Amino acid sequence: MNRKIRIAQIGTGHDHAPYTYGSICKLVECFDVIGIAEPNPALRAGIHSNPYYSNAPIYDVEELLACGELDAVAIETEEEHATYYAQKFAEKGVAVHLDKPGTANLQSFEQLIHTLKAAGTPLQMGYMYRYNSLLCEMIDRVRLGEIGEVYSVEAHMSIHHSAEKRKWLSRYQGGMMYFLGCHLIDLILQIQGIPEKIYPLNACTGADGVFSEDYGFAVLQYPHGQSFVKTCAEEYNGFARRQLVICGTRGTIEVRPIEQFVERGNGMMKTVAYLTTDKQEDTPHWDRSVRIESDPFDRYDGMMREFAQIVAGEKQNPYSYDYELSLFRTLMACCESKEPI
Repeated sequence: MNRKIRIAQIGTGHDHAPYTYGSICKLVECFDVIGIAEPNPALRAGIHSNPYYSNAPIYDVEELLACGELDAVAIETEEEHATYYAQKFAEKGVAVHLDKPGTANLQSFEQLIHTLKAAGTPLQMGYMYRYNSLLCEMIDRVRLGEIGEVYSVEAHMSIHHSAEKRKWLSRYQGGMMYFLGCHLIDLILQIQGIPEKIYPLNACTGADGVFSEDYGFAVLQYPHGQSFVKTCAEEYNGFARRQLVICGTRGTIEVRPIEQFVERGNGMMKTVAYLTTDKQEDTPHWDRSVRIESDPFDRYDGMMREFAQIVAGEKQNPYSYDYELSLFRTLMACCESKEPI
């Protein structure tokens, strides 16, 4: 890179927060890391007990807002506060990495998009699947027509959370659809665009006496078929069954699992995909797929490296302001939002 990006992280309450900070510290060729501002007093008190933040300089938000040399911020607060802080830095002309989905309020997200777009200030949303190289390759194959016309996408992203975590989901309309379903909606929109209709079917499993919407399901209707999003916080071994199935008139792509750990504890992952096309019709019907496996990767490194390139003006953001707004509106509809899509 021509220059390093001076960056600070705002907040540590998001689930991705320590890993994002770990990546920006690791990418020494891209970033000059200033430190962290944690506006939540309870979280601020325990920052240095987390190994990711053990040596992190701590600032007040106002100190960083007044820092004239700051190029960018990574907003990693709790979801309900994220857009509030992103807006403050956007008004200062500071580039924003905003972890997904950004907020639960359409009006505040629209305001943020308007502020950034009007000034041409970079925005990157923290959807880490966008930077999974094998997943991107499969989506590119779809766009090149290798499996014909897509008529359905089946997207799963589940996990087994504690009762306490599932109680936390009740903060957000749609619960699990809001929390993890956003990743899947992003993938479907990249493949198929905006749906004609959305049918939200979110529910509560009732496990452990928890009554949040911990089971998320939505059907997205397109001209030639239906796609669906399924995400559950009460699914044992759900992480290993996260998958994306793309069905076309000339073939099928399965990404299964979307991610799996190469080795527990080191943060490195790999992805496996299966490609089946009409060119393989001469093989037995039970053995037509070609298996493709990715190299090991860190799910946040590619994302933060691209953010640095965008802020430095070395790369155009492949996700426009308008796309991010359309994605958020679609998410709100899948969460049974009363906001218009």
